[in-house]
Formats: sequence, structure tokens, C-alpha cells
Amino acid sequence: MKILLVDDSRFLRKAGEQALRRAGYEVITASDGDEALKIAQEQIPSLILLDMMLPKLSGLEVLRALKQAAATKDIPVIILTGLSDRNSEKLLQEGATSYVEKSDTLLEKDGAVLIQAVARVLGKAAAPSS
Repeated sequence: MKILLVDDSRFLRKAGEQALRRAGYEVITASDGDEALKIAQEQIPSLILLDMMLPKLSGLEVLRALKQAAATKDIPVIILTGLSDRNSEKLLQEGATSYVEKSDTLLEKDGAVLIQAVARVLGKAAAPSS
């Protein structure tokens, strides 16, 4: 399964990519909103992990564009956010499937929190074995 990981933090992109690859996923990355939309439309990933604070287009703008385009509207999107639960309802109303709060624990234990979120959204049967 192909996952698009969108984050402007080079460190978080690399760490997330490594954790997802170790879990058996194919990973493509983007560092800004424009690049994310282009890649999503060209490669149609199975899932998108989307940071909210991005250069060029914000995560919310990317989410809206993804949900309006026929080719990408059905791709599940997990929001990666440093913001608290207060925005979760709005993000879900905008079309996000789920969200994960970015914190120091996100990538601990080989990215277990991130991997669990991905497996939960894709379905346990869809999660590749390591």
C-alpha cells in the first residue's frame, strides 16, 4: 500500500517515512501543499498523512482540494497536527478520516502511534506484515 506523507519538517518526514517503510508500506513524501496535491493526483496513494501547517497551501486547503477532486476524494486522510482536540471536529467535517496529534511520542518506539493510526484507518487486514 502506498502512503503519501506530507510534512514540512524534514526530520519528521524522514522519521515517519522510515517507520512506515519498516512496517511494510511504500512511502512517498511531500514538503508543501502544492507538491502534496500534485503527487496525490499523479500517484493516487492508498492513504495520506497530512500536516496542517504547511508552506504554499495549508493542510486545510490541501484537504479541501483533495476532497473536491474526483481522483482523490475517496483517499482517506489522517491529519497530523500539533493543535489539540479543539480542531478535530472541524477537520472531520472537512473530510479528514482521522487525526493524530503531533507530539514527542508520535515517533517513539519505531513510530508505533503513527503505524497504529495507519493500520486503524486502512483496516488491520490491509496492514502489511513486517
